[in-house]
Amino acid sequence: MFDIAGELLRWLAEGRDFAVATVVSVDGSAPRDPGAALAVDRAGTAVGSVSGGCVEGAVYELCRQALEDGGTRVERFGYSDEDAFAVGLTCGGTIEVLVAPVGAQAPVRQVLRAALAAADRGGPGALVRVVRGPADLLGGALFVRPDGSYEGGLGKRPELDRTAAEEARALLDGGRTGTVVLAEDGSHCPGGLTLFVESSVPPPRMIVFGAVDFAAALVRAGRFLGYHVTVCDARPVFATRARFPEADEVVADWPHRYLRRTATDARTVLCVLTHDAKFDVPLLKAALGMPVAFVGAMGSRRTHADRERRLREAGVGERELARLRSPIGLDLGARTPEETALSIAAEIVAARRGGTGVPLTGSDVPIHRDARPASGRPSGSGGWTPGAPRARSGAGPGGCGGEGEGDAGRGAPGGAPRLQERWEGP
Repeated sequence: MFDIAGELLRWLAEGRDFAVATVVSVDGSAPRDPGAALAVDRAGTAVGSVSGGCVEGAVYELCRQALEDGGTRVERFGYSDEDAFAVGLTCGGTIEVLVAPVGAQAPVRQVLRAALAAADRGGPGALVRVVRGPADLLGGALFVRPDGSYEGGLGKRPELDRTAAEEARALLDGGRTGTVVLAEDGSHCPGGLTLFVESSVPPPRMIVFGAVDFAAALVRAGRFLGYHVTVCDARPVFATRARFPEADEVVADWPHRYLRRTATDARTVLCVLTHDAKFDVPLLKAALGMPVAFVGAMGSRRTHADRERRLREAGVGERELARLRSPIGLDLGARTPEETALSIAAEIVAARRGGTGVPLTGSDVPIHRDARPASGRPSGSGGWTPGAPRARSGAGPGGCGGEGEGDAGRGAPGGAPRLQERWEGP
C-alpha cells in the first residue's frame, strides 16, 4: 500500500474510515506486483489499483463490504477458461488480495500511520500483516524499522512479534517484499501463519557519468522509472543544474573519485556516457568491483574493444569484464538522445526483470515473469537484488521441517481450481 501512502496519510489525518485491498501474492502473468493497493472510503472514493483494471470493480465491492461488516478477508482472483467473462485476470495469472477495514478507532490505525509516514518521506521500513492463519490474527499489523525496533502487534503474542520483526528486517535489508511462513508461537515451523511483508526503501540510484546531451535524456528516463538520478562529470562548466534541471543531484568531480565516496547498493545502476579513456578506465575499474546491479558504458564497438584492452591492462579480470554492458542499450536503431535513452532504459529494465529484449509478437516468452528465489516462493518486488535474504522454509529452529507454505486454504483437495477463493476473519 506504500504506492498510495500520501493519499492514505491524508485520509488518516481527516479521520476517514476506509478499507484497503493489497496484492499479497502473484502467480503467473499479472499486471501489478505484491504491495499494489486500492483503498475505498465510506463515501465510495477510491484511490490506487490492484490489477490495472481487470478486477478493480470486484475488489472495490469487497472494500465496501469490509467497511460494512468489519471483516478482514483474503480473496484470490484468477482466469476461468469456462467463463472468460467472469471476474478474473484475463492475462492468465492469479493474484491474492488482502482486504482489511481501517476504522476510526482501530488499533491498526496508528501502525499504518507510522508505516505510511516513513514511506511518504522516502524512508525505510517494513509493514507486516497476517494474511493466513487463525481468524483473530487476520489483518494484524506490525511496523518494523531498519534497526529492528517495531510497533504494533500480531495478536498479543510477543514471541511471534519478535520473530516476525526479525524476518521483516531481513527482507527490508534486501529491499524485498514477500511472504514469510511461521508457526503461531513464533517458531519457524511452517504452515501456521502466512505473513505478508511489504518493504519501503528509498528509490534505487542511477548515476550517469558524463554531462552530455544523451545524459539529459537519460535523466528523464531514469526519473520516469523511479530512480534517484545523479549526474557526475569532472568538468564544472558542464556539470551544472542549469543543464540538468531534472536530475536529483549534479556533481562536479572526477567520476571514479565520486563513485568511491558515494553510497551504492545492489540496486544501483551505473551508466558511463563519457567514452573518454581517461575517465572511463579508472571509473569502470572501480565500478566492476562493486556489488551494483548494472554497469553500462556508451561507445562504438571500436571504442568498446579499446576500452576492454585498457581495462585488462589496468588489472581488471575476465569475470569483472563480463559484467560490463557495452555498448550500452538494446538494438532499437536509436539515433536521437531520447531514442538512445529509451534503448538504455529498456536494457536496464530487461536486466532487472529477466527480460530477453525480443519482440513479444510471435514469441512465446512470458509477458509477466513469475520471478522466484531459490526457495521456490514468490520474490515479490525487489527480486533484482542479488543475494537478498528470503523467507525460510524446511528445517528451522527447534528441528521443524516440512514443505514450506503448502496449499492450505487454496481449494478443495482434488477439486477444480476456483476462480476466486477467500479466507475471512471477524
